[in-house]
Amino acid sequence: MASGPPAPGPRPLTLTIARDKARPVFTEGSLMRHVAVMTATGAIGLMAIFAVDLLSLFWVSRLGDQAFKAAVGYAGLAGFFAMSVNIGLTIAASATVSRAIGAGDRARGRRLAASSLVVTALVAALVSATMLAYRDWALIHVVHARGEPLAVASKFLAITLPANVPMALGMTLGGLLRAVGDARRAMYVTLSGAIVTAILDPALIFGLDLGVYGAAWATVASRLSFLVVGFHGAVVVHDVVARPSLRAARRDFGPIMAIGFPAIMANLATPVGSAYTVRVFSEFGAAAVAAAAIIDRVTPVAFGVIFALTGSVGPIIGQNYGARLMGRVQRTLSDAFVLSVGYVFLAWAVLALAAPLIVAAFDAKGESADYVTFYCRWGVSAWVFLACLFVANTAFNNLGFPLMTMGFNWARATLGTIPFVTLGVRYGGVKGGLVGVALGCALFGALAVATAYWTTARLAARLGDGGTRR
Repeated sequence: MASGPPAPGPRPLTLTIARDKARPVFTEGSLMRHVAVMTATGAIGLMAIFAVDLLSLFWVSRLGDQAFKAAVGYAGLAGFFAMSVNIGLTIAASATVSRAIGAGDRARGRRLAASSLVVTALVAALVSATMLAYRDWALIHVVHARGEPLAVASKFLAITLPANVPMALGMTLGGLLRAVGDARRAMYVTLSGAIVTAILDPALIFGLDLGVYGAAWATVASRLSFLVVGFHGAVVVHDVVARPSLRAARRDFGPIMAIGFPAIMANLATPVGSAYTVRVFSEFGAAAVAAAAIIDRVTPVAFGVIFALTGSVGPIIGQNYGARLMGRVQRTLSDAFVLSVGYVFLAWAVLALAAPLIVAAFDAKGESADYVTFYCRWGVSAWVFLACLFVANTAFNNLGFPLMTMGFNWARATLGTIPFVTLGVRYGGVKGGLVGVALGCALFGALAVATAYWTTARLAARLGDGGTRR
């Protein structure tokens, strides 16, 4: 470990000396640069994963059975529930560790990192086992899956759900890498999964003639790669994880889950809202469900930058909050809003122009093609406000107000979804439902932005600013 005071002058975002990486790199230098670099590196890995998921659906589409696309859509929605729990646990690990590092307490940060991994493993195992046991009930009663799509989705989940545990650990390790400011290695975690899936999908689906289930086995392999690459970066390179201890995990369980439980509940709101929407759309037949499956794969690719931005801004806010630099916290929030809204408008324009290509690539026909085109040109307007909601929620989680995140997400998923989608479908069919989603997002996104600024202003007035580092 390096000794003596750090050299003066700006430090690079991704440090190269392993044992010197736990210093609070985000408490000095350009905030817009921190936000942009962390977002860009995070987006590369995330968008690679989402792009490969999209490519996976493309290969499944080449099998020529509409039921396969619907089944993958159902399985993806069910898997989204498990992923939402993983995201909540990652948020908790990143927030608690980045605060400890921001406060200069490396030893506590390492202990919290280890405890976070223990909690993640236990919770992810419980979630996976429960979902595996009740997957048919959920497919039938929650999203109204029937016939061949039900049978295929059930087997698909039986293959992929056990791999949720290494996936959860890999995601948490990636969160720890972001917490110490190593955006590059955090990117490698997700990028490795994308590369594995891109290679194995066609090899297993067509080369070994496994059909749609080849995509499931490729997913398992990619999730294992998350764990391997994340372990190397966080444990071997950075030594940011202490030796795991059940005693320490029991002691840290409260602080971790004080953020983790509301974050999990907040993230579960999104698949609940999506499940209601898919259930309503399923009444319009397989064409609507197949369109929803295409939309669910296209959307993360188009807006992966937003997911990366919200995941990357958290450690920046957490370190500056831990160092009591509230002026930098407020500027980080504003920079994140500007970047996210600007990106959404760019992605919206690209999707609107690319709609015919998307329809052709996934062999969507008739009503299914019409629904996908409408979403690309008008339905994506919801993301202007969803992006703002996600940024606001990141601020709430890292400033110690995770219940606000939970409240806004559930309000948007229920009050902002059920009445809007129900009325939209009644008067405008599937297209009306997509408009309803956008209107609900607009209402709660605007409220979240106002609340985020109000919250940071109150914290700044109460805590003051412990100096402004440039």
